[in-house]
Amino acid sequence: MLSIIIPTLNEENYLPYLLDSIKEQDFKDYEIIVADADSEDKTSEIAKNYGCKVVAGGLPGKGRNEGAKVAQGELLLFLDADTILPSSFLDENLEDFKTRELGVASSPLYCKENKIDRVLYGIYNFWMKLSQKFLPQGGQAILIKKEIHQKIKGFDEEIKIGEDNDYIGRAAKFGKFGVLSRFVFASSRRFEQDGRFKVCLKYNILVGAHALLLGPVKSDIFKYRFGHYDKD
Repeated sequence: MLSIIIPTLNEENYLPYLLDSIKEQDFKDYEIIVADADSEDKTSEIAKNYGCKVVAGGLPGKGRNEGAKVAQGELLLFLDADTILPSSFLDENLEDFKTRELGVASSPLYCKENKIDRVLYGIYNFWMKLSQKFLPQGGQAILIKKEIHQKIKGFDEEIKIGEDNDYIGRAAKFGKFGVLSRFVFASSRRFEQDGRFKVCLKYNILVGAHALLLGPVKSDIFKYRFGHYDKD
């Protein structure tokens, strides 16, 4: 069984699209766990209506860890609530994961909302594939063996931003990392609200440099906020 874990906070506008895309997959041997951080909208209600298991969450790292604690599957797939799975995503990526004997993996990102963002994600994908053997990284869609997740004691909940790259880096020490063949549709909302230059500078350069030179970001220096993208 595959356990799909989704951390949420006020995601009523995005979560249904992700859940619909999961339901439309040919692969059916999965459970969906939504780790909700006290949403003030209908996120939890929507999740329950779709048959998801709902647990208490928090920041993304904590939410993923809480979801993993109740997961029944031998494989864990962590998804952001504003992603959408293309057709055959589960079948193709699970086969790819098995064939290549991977222990942890992440998917390329594709944006169909904006051409500029499509280019930015394309650059990110190129770097992720180029560096996968010496600097494993990824986010928004992470597939991992549960035994490895447990071995590294999950996500570091003290990290304020960049916890996904830290998680993958530690996991890659216990299982081969690879970039999967099938992409996931990613949202443009972070680019639209925070600005493309600011997002690229913060997430791809400053946070990465901090992690390499000083270690994971455990202070609020970059003022990361979970769940503010629902606001106009």
